[in-house]
Amino acid sequence: MVKIAVDAMGGDFGPEPIVKGCVEALKRKSFELILVGKKSEILPLLPKRYRDKILIIESDDVISMSDAATDAVKRKESSIYKAIELVKNGEADGVVSAGHSGATMTLATLRLGRLEGVLRPALVALMPTKTGRRSIILDVGANVDSKPEHLAQFAIMGGCYAEDMFKIETPSIGILANGEEDSKGNEVTKAAFKILKGAKGFKGNVEGSDIFNGTCDVITCDGFVGNLVLKASEGVASTISGLIKDYIRKSPIAITGALLMRKVFKLLKKQIDYAEVGGAPLIGIKGCVIVSHGKSNPKAMENAIYQAIRYVDTGVNESIISRLQQLKQKEA
Repeated sequence: MVKIAVDAMGGDFGPEPIVKGCVEALKRKSFELILVGKKSEILPLLPKRYRDKILIIESDDVISMSDAATDAVKRKESSIYKAIELVKNGEADGVVSAGHSGATMTLATLRLGRLEGVLRPALVALMPTKTGRRSIILDVGANVDSKPEHLAQFAIMGGCYAEDMFKIETPSIGILANGEEDSKGNEVTKAAFKILKGAKGFKGNVEGSDIFNGTCDVITCDGFVGNLVLKASEGVASTISGLIKDYIRKSPIAITGALLMRKVFKLLKKQIDYAEVGGAPLIGIKGCVIVSHGKSNPKAMENAIYQAIRYVDTGVNESIISRLQQLKQKEA
C-alpha cells in the first residue's frame, strides 16, 4: 500500500485545513498516511476513529514563508525536513507539502537526489484548455536559469508525465517561444529545439495561446518564464471572475442571465480552481514530491494526496529514466 507523508504544519492557515483534507482522502482511498508536525495541534483535529490509523511524527520546528530556502537544509527538526527524510529512508513513497515551496524543492533535490540522467528537476503545472483537457507546462519555478539541455530534459519528462498520469498515448510536446516558426525563440530555446528535433511527440515551437487552446499537451520553458505564465494566468482568472460578479450586481438583466448560466460559471470555476489540481509535482527527483499552494484548503490537500498516489502507482520515474537514456543515445 502506498505511504504518503504530509507536512501538516506548512500551510498559511496552520494544520486544520491540511488535516481535514487528509481525513477526506482516507475516506475515499486506501493508503497509509503519515502526518509530520506538532502532535498537540494535530491530534485534536483528527476524528477518534482515524487516530489509530494515522502515524504522527513529532516536529516542533516549521519553516516559515519568510525563511530562506537554504535554511531548511540545516533545520533537521523541521516538519518538511522530517517528511522528506521519510521518503529518503524508504518509510514513505511520497511527500505532500503546502509549506515553503523553495524549502521543499531544495530539500527534495539535495536529500532525495535526482533520478539517473536528470540534470535538474522541474516543477509541473496543469493549465485549463478550451477542450476540457489540461495542458502541462514546465518548468514553473524550480529553475530560474536553464541551459538548452535542461529544457530538452524538461520536455521529455513532461511527455512521460502526460503519458503515465493522463494516459495520452503520444503527447504533443512544444517549446514556448515568440512564434511557431522554427527560426523563432532565443539562443537557449533554439538550441533546445535542435536537441529535441525528431524526438517522440515533438512538434516544435508553440506560442502562449497554445497553453490554453488545447493544441499542445506539454509546453516547455524555463522556470522564470513558466512562473510568470502561471502567476499571470491566476491573475487573469481572478480578475475575470471579479468583473463578472461586478457586472451581475450592477445589472438586473445580468442577474437573470447569471441564474441561467450558474452551471456554466460553476464549471468554469472548477477549471481554474487550483484546489481541483491539488499541487505541482517536482519531477526528476527520486520518490514523489507534491508542492501545494500555501493557501490550500481541505479540497486542495485531498486532491494533492490523490495526485501523489497516482504518481507513485503509475511509475512515472521509471519512464523518465528510460526516455532520457534514449535521448542521450540519440545525441551520441
